[in-house]
Amino acid sequence: MANLTRTDLGDLNLVRVIARAGGFRRAALELDISPSALSHAVRNLEARLGVRLFNRTNRSVTPTDAGRALIASLVSGFGAIEDGLEGINRYRDRPIGRLRLNVLTDAARLILAPTLASFIVKYPDIKIDITVQDDFIDIVTEGYDAGIRFGGRVPEEMIAQSIGQDLRWIMVASPAYLENSPSISHPAELAVHRCIGLRTGTGALDRWELERDAEMTTVNVDWAVIVSETALAIELAERGVGITYCQERRVVRQIESGELCEVLPEWSSFGPAFHIYYPSRRQVPGALRALINHLRSSV
Repeated sequence: MANLTRTDLGDLNLVRVIARAGGFRRAALELDISPSALSHAVRNLEARLGVRLFNRTNRSVTPTDAGRALIASLVSGFGAIEDGLEGINRYRDRPIGRLRLNVLTDAARLILAPTLASFIVKYPDIKIDITVQDDFIDIVTEGYDAGIRFGGRVPEEMIAQSIGQDLRWIMVASPAYLENSPSISHPAELAVHRCIGLRTGTGALDRWELERDAEMTTVNVDWAVIVSETALAIELAERGVGITYCQERRVVRQIESGELCEVLPEWSSFGPAFHIYYPSRRQVPGALRALINHLRSSV
């Protein structure tokens, strides 16, 4: 394969994506093609090369020795090509490219929803592919350009930049629940209330950390309900299931309309702002740099 064709280059990139994604099905989702079409393209490439690149079973796909050697070269080779193409962006009037983002549900609602429309109008040549996901993942392994999480939960090896101010966390419940439940004057009394717990993307239960002046406490209760989505916890609170703990900005509308009431408003806590994070590398893609600047100036 001395003279590479457009088909060869395209199929070699498919091999790189399959290796990164860990299988044909996940790679097909990322590439937006069918698994059968992807498998067919790789088989044709293997036929042209005269070697098998992947061992396939019903349960797994693993590179052969030849496949591992080729993939190592493809990673560095396509990486150099991508860096070269990114360098050209310096000569353009505005950046172009495609960004894949992995974003927490709360960040999607509070950060991206209010700002993306103006970004897309300003940068029409940047295409954005957003996965809203609370589960903690390795964005590099999964092929994302960047992620958005709470500041205290960004992997240490990543470069991170804050977006907006620190976040205030509060407790809320419906007027009906509060009217028909014991009065509450201190967090210790939450033990006799129905509380809605939230499981984080790592699988751990989110702790209710509360402060009043110099006094601090962490709430430990027997949860009435545990969910893994903020929106569901808030809706359950609206329907009178119990008290939940969330970011103040997620429930501004409900508090203003009277659907929810803040519980013990003198008790709350502040946590790190949302952060956008990305792998450490010498050259940040122009499209990602434009998005970061836009978010930091808009939020």
